[in-house]
Amino acid sequence: MGVFGTLLEELGTVLLTIWGAIPYVIGYVVLILATYVAWSFVKRLMTPKHDYSSLKTVTFGDESAVSSNFAASVISVVLIVVLWASFTGSVLLPKFLHAPGPYTGTDSFEYTLEAPDGTTDTATVTVVAHAEGDEPVLPEIEAGDGIAKNDVIAVQTYRSGLLRVEDNDEVSRDDGAVVVAIDGKEIAPNEEVKVSFGTVAMTRRGTLSISPGTGWQMEPIWLPAPEAVWARLGEIASTGYRNSTLAEHLGFSLFRVIVGFLLGAAVGIPLGYAMGLSNWFRGWFDPIVEFMRPVPPLALIPLVIIWAGIGEVGKIILLFLAALWIMAIAARSGVSGVRISKVHAAYSLGASKVQIMRHVIIPNSLPDIFTGARVAMGVCWGTVVAAELVAAEKGAGMMIMVASKFQSTDIVIMGIILIGIIGFGIDMLMRWAERWLVPWKGKG
Repeated sequence: MGVFGTLLEELGTVLLTIWGAIPYVIGYVVLILATYVAWSFVKRLMTPKHDYSSLKTVTFGDESAVSSNFAASVISVVLIVVLWASFTGSVLLPKFLHAPGPYTGTDSFEYTLEAPDGTTDTATVTVVAHAEGDEPVLPEIEAGDGIAKNDVIAVQTYRSGLLRVEDNDEVSRDDGAVVVAIDGKEIAPNEEVKVSFGTVAMTRRGTLSISPGTGWQMEPIWLPAPEAVWARLGEIASTGYRNSTLAEHLGFSLFRVIVGFLLGAAVGIPLGYAMGLSNWFRGWFDPIVEFMRPVPPLALIPLVIIWAGIGEVGKIILLFLAALWIMAIAARSGVSGVRISKVHAAYSLGASKVQIMRHVIIPNSLPDIFTGARVAMGVCWGTVVAAELVAAEKGAGMMIMVASKFQSTDIVIMGIILIGIIGFGIDMLMRWAERWLVPWKGKG
């Protein structure tokens, strides 16, 4: 198979994955629409507010009339937590709200053994499916009188167990005996049959592989329950992780992000202004900025390590480069977006270039700069996690990397949540600063 064929095969795998996710996406959209309809009904029953927005005759398409609905935000977060708890069997929800979980208990299936002379016999296999950490109790069974003997096996949930039925049958594969059916359904090597509690498959060599049904819930190693993540957070907050406290890990990441962002803004904003005000500077720096803009910061990690090593300087340089080009483009866009009529009006009133810069260009470009700063801060947060994957002793990224090596999914999810909360808090702080420093945004 050539390269083209391999790419087509990979594309097919991706499309199948997307196709399998469509029902879940549709279900989530239906939940959003259902909560929207329910909230709209409740809102109509409430006393309407009589403010300026309620007096507007045109709201659709008016950005000033659209603001984040607090109720929708709360419902969205609560719904995500409920779905998380439902698909992990969390104790935070009553059991009737849990998604179907893995099968546990005792059940059985029958297999049909065919001897070399063509005679057949049926035996029963008792399966005890137990949760991780539970000690299974195997029932006593009678072997039976035929050539196929009854058997019993214990299998942990989310796992499979191999059963060599020939170990206690009177004839074996070496004698030419083969299993030909499971619960009356024909089976052959590399095939499987659904049974009441899960599936029974036959390996290439004829061994039976028994897998209890997994249900819809996620195995803790893939997605732990919310209370498990919360318990891990309390443990690390009190005892630390890898010889450092949780505050030290988050503090180091935050320090790197802020320093790298501030350095990127300090260089990028003047560079953007120069590119927006001077043909010469735009011609000089535009190829450089447009060349570096699509290069992901992660691609620069090997080069930064070669230049600056694996210490703090290298990480801050990487974050500086991540913020630099975004801030430069934001400042250039802000200058280019200033209405020329305002510049002409200032000139007609006798303003100098310095006064135009101070009273016209800078105030009118600040909204774009703040937007770019929010984007740059998000990119820096994503970059610092990757930067800390390389020889860092402290940091949220280091926590996630080390935890992933030991399959400590609860720590990985905890780190992701903390990074998201801190990033969201910074974004909200920057929004507040924007409303305070640039109150004229969106008002012409």
